[in-house]
Formats: sequence, C-alpha cells, structure tokens
Amino acid sequence: MNDDRPGQMSAQRSWLDKLSQALLGEPKDRQQLIEILRESQQRHLLDLDALAMIEGVLEVSEMQVRDIMIPRAQMVVVERDASLKDILPIVTQSAHSRFPVVGDSKDEVIGILMAKDLLTYFLNGRDETFSVRDILRPVVFIPESKRLNVLLNEFRSSRNHMAIVVDEYGGAAGLVTIEDVLEQIVGEIIDEHDIDEGTYIMKHSDTNYTLKALLPIEDFNECFGTDFSDEEFDTIGGLVMNAFGHLPKRGEVLDIGGYRFKVLHADSRRIHLLQLTMHAEEITPDPISNK
Repeated sequence: MNDDRPGQMSAQRSWLDKLSQALLGEPKDRQQLIEILRESQQRHLLDLDALAMIEGVLEVSEMQVRDIMIPRAQMVVVERDASLKDILPIVTQSAHSRFPVVGDSKDEVIGILMAKDLLTYFLNGRDETFSVRDILRPVVFIPESKRLNVLLNEFRSSRNHMAIVVDEYGGAAGLVTIEDVLEQIVGEIIDEHDIDEGTYIMKHSDTNYTLKALLPIEDFNECFGTDFSDEEFDTIGGLVMNAFGHLPKRGEVLDIGGYRFKVLHADSRRIHLLQLTMHAEEITPDPISNK
C-alpha cells in the first residue's frame, strides 16, 4: 500500500478547490467581497446608495458601541428635580425626542424622558403637579464592547430607541440610539467621498469639490475668493445649515451666492460632508493642495 496516497489526494482536493474558486470568482474573504461589490457598482449593477448601505451593514457587524456612542460630556440630560419650565428650553434647543434623566451627576441615570410625554402637561397647564419621576421610562444599560449588529437586534425586539453605555466601573460612558446605529448603514459615505485626516477640501475638478463641514469659513473664503461672513458661524457646515433653516438630510441641495451645496453625510445632530459645485460663471478658485 502506498502511504503517500492520502496526502496526495488531500493536495489534489486543495488544488481543485483553489481552481474552482478562481473559476467561479467567489470571494475568499471579506475584503474580496467588498472589491467584488465595488466592481459591480462600477459596471452599474449596483447604484452608489445600495453599495454604501451594503458596506455599512458589513461594517456594523465589526463595530462596537464605543465606536459610535455620544460621550457622556456631550449628553443632553434632564435633572430629576427639574421643573417643566426648566425642561422646555432643553427640549426645544436640542430638538431630541428622548433625554436621559440624571440624579446627582451624569453617572446616575435613573430613567428616560420622552418629549411627547410632556404634551399633556403643556396642554392642560398642569405645571404645579408636574414631576419628572412620574413619567420616566425604564433605562437600558449596555457595555461599551457590545457589537452594533447585536444592539440593533435588541433595539428592534424591545422597541427601545436609546441605551446608556456604561464603562467597566458601572459609570455612564455615553449613550447610543437606534438612529446612531442605522446611520452607520444608510449614512456612510463611500470611499470616493472620504477625506483624509487633517484635510478639509478635496478637489475633483475645477467646479466640483468635497468639503468637510468643519471647514472654517475664513479658509473657504481664502480658497474660493468668497466673502461669506464668519461673525455668526465659524464653519461652512454652520453657514449651510443656517441657510437651510433646519438640519438637512443626505442628498438635500441648496444654492448660496452662486455656489451649490449638496449634503453628502449628515446625522441627527450635524452635517459632516458637503459637495460643492460651482457655476461656470463663478471665478475659478486658486489651486488647492489638500487644505
């Protein structure tokens, strides 16, 4: 009996597997799958939005809550002993629908306040009988390490929309909402719109640019020969959002002084990326070297 036969058969199977995989074009790993999807988009088998969402789904399966949570310092909260008069400005200025209710500090989250639960008190003028504690909703605590795909399933099954993220010591590290998770899928911008760290402007042509919304207005004016005022707003994102009159969604377009701004990426709190298209009659800006 030839003892080498099992090894030879195994080698043949391995070679055949590799050959069949090459012939069928099946992806061997996640990166090859993404490359195939991008090639499909280039051949117009997928549109840009579909590709972005598929890539977002793949990313969500690898991300953890700590990657997208709103840090504790940026949480908009309501104090447990706050009066109706104290809460109204918080609700109107933030435009959020849910608020963590805290005790002595942001580490002590005792429940969730839903803005719609305040309507009865406003309509009936029951200021005197109002107490935040009477209308608190239960709070869900999750660890920073929870994967986003798991969290999304929990949000869907429990019909809960907000969770408080706790650190290893049990203190509040931040919060996350179902919208934050979904934005990783439907709000992501594909590679051609990505801008490197430290870069605020990406030039595609003499009339087409991608801008980070945090681009200072002063720098925008310098690059494009404009004279937009920076007295009220510091960034181009602030200027555009003010012109819209609301927090715009991805795809919304607005013309300002002969310049067309299209929102490429925005979430429930701010604008992230903008596309700038200049009209032919506008002055061509000086060359930009990744400002």
